[in-house]
Amino acid sequence: MPGASSTARWDPLVRLTHWGIAAAVVANGLLSEEGSAVHVWIGYAAGALLAVRLLWGGVGTRSARFSSFPPSPRAAVRHIRDMAARTHVEHRSHNPLGALMVYALWAALAVVVASGIAMDQSGAVGRHAVAASERSTEDEELESEHAEAEHGDGEGSAAGEMIEEVHEIAANLLFLLAALHVAGVAFESRRVGGGLVGAMITGRRKPRSAGG
Repeated sequence: MPGASSTARWDPLVRLTHWGIAAAVVANGLLSEEGSAVHVWIGYAAGALLAVRLLWGGVGTRSARFSSFPPSPRAAVRHIRDMAARTHVEHRSHNPLGALMVYALWAALAVVVASGIAMDQSGAVGRHAVAASERSTEDEELESEHAEAEHGDGEGSAAGEMIEEVHEIAANLLFLLAALHVAGVAFESRRVGGGLVGAMITGRRKPRSAGG
């Protein structure tokens, strides 16, 4: 049983979704080939983990709930002032700056997943449409419909390019936010004496000593 010197911080589901999403982002950003089946399925897995985490934010443990770390720019400004004054305020959940980062990461990931799903679905529809048009080339009665389909494919291609651009921008933003998140965790760990990463692994964190 953990000693009195450590306090409960993150429950197992929070830790599972956190590291699962982190692994998915790294895998799709650095390891898998864009557009490959592995890339697509990792994206679906990340979306499922995000959905679970968002659901848990409404019904989960106290520190996991949205009510424990509401997005508040005003509170974030106060936190920055505390940092400048070298004042430490203990937070049971994310600190105000960390909370803003969490919501930004979730929003960026949601756009990446949604646009990725749209690209995947439109690609499947496009392949089906091409196969259908090839089968109907010998049918003279469908020539006009085939021409209309080609015109529609042009419009679909423009929409597909727009979705692909949104996906790429959101993915790049997600990587940038993730890098800032890592830097922020490193800075805050140094400022308050460590324990942030360990808490996301073990679920418990040692409180800062009074003289620290």
